[in-house]
Amino acid sequence: MSQNLTHARIEPATPLSVASAGARLRAGQLVAFATETVYGLGGDATNDHAVAAIFAAKGRPSFNPLIAHVADFDLIETLVQVDDRARALMKRFWPGPLTLVLPRAAHSPISLLASAGLDTIAIRMPDHDVARAIIRAAGRPIAAPSANRSGAVSPTTAAHVAESLGERAGLIIDGGPCRVGVESTVLDLSTPIPTLLRPGGITADQIEAVLGQKTQSAQADASAPKSPGMLESHYAPALAVRLNAEHAHAGEALLGFGAMDCTLNLSPTGDLEEAAAHLFAMMRALDRAPFTALAVAPIPEHGLGAAINDRLRRAAAPRS
Repeated sequence: MSQNLTHARIEPATPLSVASAGARLRAGQLVAFATETVYGLGGDATNDHAVAAIFAAKGRPSFNPLIAHVADFDLIETLVQVDDRARALMKRFWPGPLTLVLPRAAHSPISLLASAGLDTIAIRMPDHDVARAIIRAAGRPIAAPSANRSGAVSPTTAAHVAESLGERAGLIIDGGPCRVGVESTVLDLSTPIPTLLRPGGITADQIEAVLGQKTQSAQADASAPKSPGMLESHYAPALAVRLNAEHAHAGEALLGFGAMDCTLNLSPTGDLEEAAAHLFAMMRALDRAPFTALAVAPIPEHGLGAAINDRLRRAAAPRS
């Protein structure tokens, strides 16, 4: 670990630290904080310099859009164009792990850098009291991708943020372990048929039940993704990843699921919600010597399993 990653400043979530975080964000500085999904690296979504600082801290490709996080419903229509479908989904799932991609409102203050120059904006309301308190203290929408170096395993504790970003995170507000453990579902409503850009904490079945229509799935677009998490190789640990493994090969750590002999187990009882909450922390724990590779047991492709497998396929994708 380099010297500049050894002095991360972590503070517990208190009224004083939340107020301090809001002031830092208004000043264009960065703050890492917990959401229900993963820890986010927050910056003022209306400030190009703050958004650029997020890209720099993460080493994040500038063509990968950021999600704007809001705490209340009051100003949403000044940021994006909201149709009946969006209103129905907001009413049902916000606050919660659902991001909506919507057309940019006229005179929207969201930085074009945050939306990668697109005419759409990804927006969500996190279901975490600390996150919403910090956004309210800042008084503006906050861009907050996962608080880790780009392409690495996402952080679900304050210590993970410190390990990955160190001083680059600015201030880290410790809101405890993340409850959901995988990033939000991203749904594109700028298309006639709702398009699932990234599976996550809200399933396609839940969305379709509210909308009364089917969604369609999007393919990863490495040239111009419309949301985070659409790059082919992403969420990647340093070690190579082998999927659908029934046992470990020599030198491998085995990340298990269900009743099996393994190094660590996402859920011995086969609970997908438990597995999602453990996914990134356990991948991070195994991504080190003496292991030379990471093998992962098969995960069912339904419910939260779709989001888990999406992350695992990206982690196992060929690296440039």
